[in-house]
Amino acid sequence: MGKPTGFLEFTRELPKKRDPQQRIHDYKEIEMPHSEKDSQRQAARCMDCGTPFCHSGCPLGNIIPEFNDAVYEQNWAYAYEILSSTNNFPEFTGRICPAPCEASCVLGINKPPVAIEFIEKSIAEAAFEHGYITPKPPKERTGKQVAVVGSGPAGLAAAAQLNKAGHTVTLFERADQIGGLLRYGIPDFKLEKWTIDRRLAVMEAEGITFKTGVNVGVDVKANDLLNDFDLVMLTGGSTVPRDLPIPGRNLKGIYPAMEFLSQQNKRNAKLPVVVDHQGEKYSDGELLATGKNVVVIGGGDTGSDCVGTSNRHGATSITQIELMPMPPKDRAENTPWPNWPMMLRTSSSHEEGCDRHWSINTKEFIGDENGSLKALRIVDLTWKHENGRMQMVELPGSERDIPCELALLAAGFLHPQHNGLLDDLGLEYDERGNVKATNYQTTTNPKVFAAGDMRRGQSLVVWAISEGREAARAADLYLMGETMLEAKAVSMIAVD
Repeated sequence: MGKPTGFLEFTRELPKKRDPQQRIHDYKEIEMPHSEKDSQRQAARCMDCGTPFCHSGCPLGNIIPEFNDAVYEQNWAYAYEILSSTNNFPEFTGRICPAPCEASCVLGINKPPVAIEFIEKSIAEAAFEHGYITPKPPKERTGKQVAVVGSGPAGLAAAAQLNKAGHTVTLFERADQIGGLLRYGIPDFKLEKWTIDRRLAVMEAEGITFKTGVNVGVDVKANDLLNDFDLVMLTGGSTVPRDLPIPGRNLKGIYPAMEFLSQQNKRNAKLPVVVDHQGEKYSDGELLATGKNVVVIGGGDTGSDCVGTSNRHGATSITQIELMPMPPKDRAENTPWPNWPMMLRTSSSHEEGCDRHWSINTKEFIGDENGSLKALRIVDLTWKHENGRMQMVELPGSERDIPCELALLAAGFLHPQHNGLLDDLGLEYDERGNVKATNYQTTTNPKVFAAGDMRRGQSLVVWAISEGREAARAADLYLMGETMLEAKAVSMIAVD
């Protein structure tokens, strides 16, 4: 424990953000640089609490008190060694993870929790800056060929782990660049894409082959994939958006949030806005919020990203509506520590300007004489508990129309795309439409594995990385009968 009284001496401090009225004119990350001294002070707040609940809060099981102590001692090489033993991409989680570990921090019982996410980012950036992150290709190859389909965080993590085990990994991506939703779903003001390219350069130097613009199932048939590789790892995303099938849905001006967000990321990368993040053509050309009344339907992170992007486009107005009631400003009683708290969260995008409303249902999209969206018909809701479930009831007399020329559907995703590769492989689906698997191994073909959103449904980046790592371990066991990583660990212990 670096400083026993640190949690008493220092308060929680996060990196300062650029002024909202300044940052809405660009797509650079909103956080200002933080010094290593700031990181040291925040790491000193870790209590070394005996039973670190942050371990269970983190799906990766990051060894948080230990790397905090290393940061306090300014031993950045050791801090990165500890962190990278459980997390392949701390430079991503340190920027975009909602930090369930912080919700479980023991200090958080009666004080602001340790700024774990910020410390992760600090460790990763220090490791790159000081040259601790270098390509480490495996010394031996197993001769096994593995195909990873989908290059989001689950696919990248699986590829990295399988490559470390000595397998020859080819990662396929149907979009024009690697990264999945890291690349085309998350705005640059939250995750600049040079952070992805920097990591990909290391992975490529370690021997992983990346193939972009390849729609597996179309450009490479399912049977060819099975014949050419010893194992297939499916790590595609949950890409079928939840729709809103109400009157007027066919009007021009209503789009899935991801179509809107991916277009802007392509503009930032100076790529033609022709093909979407799934390798298919945009049906209605370029989408811009400039000079429009924008309504974002859905109150989650994706909706927040639409708000921030619309602000940067110069929208006339931005309204975000949510079906569910407004969460409490503090931790709800039914989600006590160390559970993930149900509470109101205000993102950096909301700080830049947005009208937020809860308990709102959208009844109808209203169009003009040209078939374009001009308004939304909405109604207020009240919620009642009946038979142990919440039931929504429309508030009489509250129905009204609000102006809207661009409606963005940000209500989440249903499941991965079935038609094409998954159906061609003859896979089974669970009750939610995700690929059915036991210990990451699909129930229909022992050499086909699934991980990430493909298997568990849409989730957090930290869960995706965890899924990729665990699926890689199960796949390695299938290929070798004993995981190469475990065998190497045993041999190292024997040598010592």
